[in-house]
Amino acid sequence: MARESASVISLTFEGRDGNPLPFGLPGQFLVLKFRPAPDMPAVLRTYSMSGAPKAGTYRVSIKQEVHGLGSTFLCNHVKVGDVLEVSAPRGTFTLRAIDGPVVLLSAGIGATPLLAMLHELASTASHREVWWLYGTRNGNEHPFREESRALLKSLQCGRSYICYSRANPGDRLGKEYDAPGHLGLPVIKQISVPRDADFYLCGPPAFLSGLKSSLKDWGVSPGRVFTELFGPGQAMQPGISGVPRRPAHQPGGEASTGPRVSFTRSGLTVAWRPDFQSLLELAEACDVPVKWSCRTGVCHSCECALIGGEVNYRPIPLEPPADGNVLICCSRPRGDIELDL
Repeated sequence: MARESASVISLTFEGRDGNPLPFGLPGQFLVLKFRPAPDMPAVLRTYSMSGAPKAGTYRVSIKQEVHGLGSTFLCNHVKVGDVLEVSAPRGTFTLRAIDGPVVLLSAGIGATPLLAMLHELASTASHREVWWLYGTRNGNEHPFREESRALLKSLQCGRSYICYSRANPGDRLGKEYDAPGHLGLPVIKQISVPRDADFYLCGPPAFLSGLKSSLKDWGVSPGRVFTELFGPGQAMQPGISGVPRRPAHQPGGEASTGPRVSFTRSGLTVAWRPDFQSLLELAEACDVPVKWSCRTGVCHSCECALIGGEVNYRPIPLEPPADGNVLICCSRPRGDIELDL
């Protein structure tokens, strides 16, 4: 266990058998399963990996929330030698292995998956232009300050810009941070961040939505902007009882001869296409109202009845759905299927 800031600690996990843990991808997360108290049911919490993806160990960094059941237990009660159930690395918010500039832009504890990306870039001695842009309140709430500086120094083209929104009297401008205020497009343009970079953003919903919109208006291609939410947010989809903005319809693109997918409540049957990553993506392309949150088989928000047919899962859900149900966020049809959507 390591203290990263006034409210953030890091936990490092090793395999019980002493063997190196399977490598993850920079940006992925882990699911932790534990009991906060002996008389309480087990809870699941997801945390991004913050260490080097190929270290053979897994590190997560956790911010203790005032009323956070899981974070309070992990920050205050877990000690060296304790055993927790930890999933394999999951998630699709990962660093693309391409050339060209890369911008790692985060706020608060949103730095964690981007720090793993920075570790990866440093470990491979990347020649890419790397921008580490970070915003927090003050020096007491600035985790990974020395770690990120060391990694950036090891890069041929590493750059950093730090904003404090409520600097403490002892925080030194030009030393601990570069400017007061918040990160936003004016700052990005002021420090000459290249518009043709890949942008990886992680932070609370309002932070991300504003930045995504600003980057689009600036002319950054949507295909170069990758985002990951942290913390509680509004419902991301209306759910099957909501009213879709448009009637359900065939997806755009070329016709397919793939398995037939029937959305029975919506009265729509479409042909599966392999360019969709999941049944959830197909439903979204057809404007079929759905629920989802994690998109990786963890939260079960997308669970619905499988009326007929069979599916394959990728990735395998952390826990299986109820008998007769399916998780559409991480499944594809084996053949013709019918869904209660």
